[in-house]
Amino acid sequence: MESSEVEVPESTGRYHQIITAAIDLISGAAGGANCVFVGQPLDTVKVKMQTNSSVYKNSLDCFKKTFVNDGLRGLYAGTVPSLAANVAENAVLFCAYGACQTAVQKLLKKNSELSTLENAFAGCLAAFFSSVALCPTELVKCRLQADKDKNGNSTEKGKLQNKRIGPSHVVKTIFKQEGLPGFFRGFAPTLAREMPGYFCMFGSYELCRVILTPEGKSKDQLGLIQTTLCGGIGGICFWLAVFPLDLIKSRAQISSRKEPMMNMIRNVIRNEGIKALYKGLGPTLLRTFPASGAMFATVEYSKKLLHYILD
Repeated sequence: MESSEVEVPESTGRYHQIITAAIDLISGAAGGANCVFVGQPLDTVKVKMQTNSSVYKNSLDCFKKTFVNDGLRGLYAGTVPSLAANVAENAVLFCAYGACQTAVQKLLKKNSELSTLENAFAGCLAAFFSSVALCPTELVKCRLQADKDKNGNSTEKGKLQNKRIGPSHVVKTIFKQEGLPGFFRGFAPTLAREMPGYFCMFGSYELCRVILTPEGKSKDQLGLIQTTLCGGIGGICFWLAVFPLDLIKSRAQISSRKEPMMNMIRNVIRNEGIKALYKGLGPTLLRTFPASGAMFATVEYSKKLLHYILD
């Protein structure tokens, strides 16, 4: 609330900041949840291709075998930790994004709207905070998705008989074997993935919004379809930029050995070829467009609704 005539009390400004942060937090959580419901099956295929690719001919074969052997439940393996991961990550991400946008404005002493590049930089900074929330839950999710293959050693009537391993079992095992630091296995590649990834995601999302905004109108006036399209393109740019780092993160999180990130990259290239760094890219891009589109649309419309209710 700004006025050239009336000075806004400091307490009112702080209250507005708290309300805005709370709205960003809630909207981010809602967006993260919607992202999981839309994209989880293909995320499972992505992780399986990254960690157990020798079992499958290609992504379609992985999808078919997972569905035949485990049904819909198998495609949604790791949904609980994935939901926890995405809700936590996106709640922190969008809350931090708003705060980082404000910080960038103050740093640049800028009263006008941030440019696309400045928004991208704010997204990069926000990713540091979301990585802390993401790493433990992402670790549990990856192990659940990968363990479906590792524990399916016996067959009956040609079908893979998998042991049912739940999130609580994985959490207890990690804590028992590695303690609290074990939940942050793969944090370095997670951070290396998230910060440049979200620079690309928020940058491309904001750029698409600028391009699609009609002359004389604001980006906030874009409709549902345009917002979903911008979010989908943002998600694709994220994965195209950092997919090899995501593969290293997935392998680091399910591995029993601790190995430097650069060593893992070199070993993958040496033993499997450079194409191995992009295993699972197909289902990831197929998943991320609708999932990221749904996430951004949910975030934007949740913010509008909550501002309407609370303002």
